[in-house]
Amino acid sequence: MRRFILGWKRLGYERKFGARIVNYADDFVVCCKKQGDEALEAVKQITKSLKLTVNETKTHVCRLPEESFDFLGYTIGRCISRKRNRPYLGTRPSMSREKRVRARIHVLTVRATTWQSETCLAAQLNRVLVGWGNYFCLGSVSAAYRRVQRHADERLRQWLCQKHRVRGRGYKRFPRRYLHDTAGLVDLERFRRSSACAQA
Repeated sequence: MRRFILGWKRLGYERKFGARIVNYADDFVVCCKKQGDEALEAVKQITKSLKLTVNETKTHVCRLPEESFDFLGYTIGRCISRKRNRPYLGTRPSMSREKRVRARIHVLTVRATTWQSETCLAAQLNRVLVGWGNYFCLGSVSAAYRRVQRHADERLRQWLCQKHRVRGRGYKRFPRRYLHDTAGLVDLERFRRSSACAQA
């Protein structure tokens, strides 16, 4: 990748296409101001000369803001400012990563785990939620935080009903305040406000 990026610059493609490469290991995005199709062909030429192959199924030209794309767990594309009600280009957690963390929460809260204490389960959930929140702390994250938090609340409440054999959905016996203040489940919105990354 180092040779690829050096070649991109030395062959003049960065200047020609007004392009910058953003990469993590062998995953990369070429951000162009113009001529996206030509830039993709240049990428293929350089990788071929380095005896590398481009994954054709994952590689395509994406034109913002009409389209969006996923990179390193984030969806990059059009977002709407809640304060100004205006569109802007930004990042948000991708739906695939959101589904993945929800699936992890589901596994931790199945009926077979009701042998443990609620504080022990909450600690396990907190490690998942805080880890996810630490990674997804940039850009427009509030909506994703709310969906993930709602899922964690519901799963913990359902788990508590199963553990204590409470009929119904348990909203009266286990309100949100109980989940966070008594069981100790983290609140992602509070976590975000106190996060140094979110404040940066």
